[in-house]
Amino acid sequence: MSRAEAMKAYTNKIKREVISQRQIAQEIAKAGKEIDKLYDGRPLLLVSILKGSFVFLADLCRAISVPCEIGFMCAKSYYEGTVSSGVVQITMDLDRDITDYHVVIVEDIVDSGRTLHDVVKLLQARGPASIHVVTLLDKPSRRVVDFQPDIALFTIPDYFVIGYGLDCAEIYRNLPYIAEYSEDEEQNS
Repeated sequence: MSRAEAMKAYTNKIKREVISQRQIAQEIAKAGKEIDKLYDGRPLLLVSILKGSFVFLADLCRAISVPCEIGFMCAKSYYEGTVSSGVVQITMDLDRDITDYHVVIVEDIVDSGRTLHDVVKLLQARGPASIHVVTLLDKPSRRVVDFQPDIALFTIPDYFVIGYGLDCAEIYRNLPYIAEYSEDEEQNS
């Protein structure tokens, strides 16, 4: 496949832009102010659930003026069919004790809610002063467990999105906006 063909295949999967880079920046600024107000100068630990939230975390932490530390986790849930096994496998855990920390979990998207529900439960058992969840995107129509993020920048319908850290087969994370992913083979041909 030539470079031109590869680029065409790449761009053909971008169905349409749904949230612009400017809209994302505006909402992150608002979320940063909300977090500043919520914590009122108390130090906090921002925990990114990798990989999808790393771009969001980078911009969000710069929009927050209260002292903050950064931590990373990778969590995977295993399910049989449509039923949760109830087990979250932590493939990369935090490298610190979070006792008495104010923890803000930074997530790219809340879909079914299963993984975040279980991660919050796991971290709560470690004795933090508080836990809040901020997500870039929320898809409440897909929720299968009782879980609501504390702050959701955007609520979206049930379609597959890419960009701004979100991927499909590990690509498209570098798009500066959120786009709907096209599963059509000949999109934009």
